[in-house]
Amino acid sequence: MNTPETGQPAEFWLVRHGQTDWNIQRRYQGHKDIPLNAGGREQARVLAAGLNGASFAAVYSSDLSRAMETAAILTEKHPLTIITDLRLREIAMGEWEGRTLTEISSEQPGSDGGLAYTEVHSRAPGGESLAEVAARVRAFADEIAAKHPGQVVLIVSHGLSLAALRCLAVGLPLAEARDIVPENCSIVRVFWPHPLVSEPYGISISR
Repeated sequence: MNTPETGQPAEFWLVRHGQTDWNIQRRYQGHKDIPLNAGGREQARVLAAGLNGASFAAVYSSDLSRAMETAAILTEKHPLTIITDLRLREIAMGEWEGRTLTEISSEQPGSDGGLAYTEVHSRAPGGESLAEVAARVRAFADEIAAKHPGQVVLIVSHGLSLAALRCLAVGLPLAEARDIVPENCSIVRVFWPHPLVSEPYGISISR
C-alpha cells in the first residue's frame, strides 16, 4: 500500500466497467443496473492480469453491478475492500434509459436523444445534466484526494462520469467530455488536483 504524502496530489487510475449487452445495443444505461456480459467479464480479466504488479491505497466503485463486478475481478489479487459511492454512477438518463437514440427520435419526434451529451446544462426528461454529473464527481474527487495524498487510487465507474472527471482534472472544457468517453475496461491515469491546473473545472457547473 502507498504511504500518504501530505500536500501531494492523488493519482487516480480510472477504469470504465466492462461491456454489457446494452453497450452492444447502444442503449442508454444511466442508473439502470445492467450486468456485465461474458465479453465484459473477459475484458475485466484481461485488465486484471495487466494490473498484477500494481499497488493501490484504495479501490472505489460505482454501486451499480456492472462497475462492482468489474472492480471485484480487478481486485481479486489485491487485499482491499471495494468502497462503493453513488457519486460514481453514470449520468441519469431518466425516461431515455433502456432506449436507443433511434428509438427516442422515432417515439418523440423533435427530441434530441443525444442532447444530454452535447449540452452541458441540458438533460433527458427525468434525468440529470452533464454539469450535475461534473458536480458530483468533483465532490468525490476532492474528498478522495484529501484522504489519499500522494497515493494511487483505483476508481471503477462509467463512461460519461469518467470523461467528466478527466475534463475537470486536466482543464478541458466540460463540453468535450462526450469526445473522450473511454472504452469498456480501458484505464486512464490522472492526478487530482492536477499540479498544472489551478482551476480544473472549466465552466460553471451550477445553474
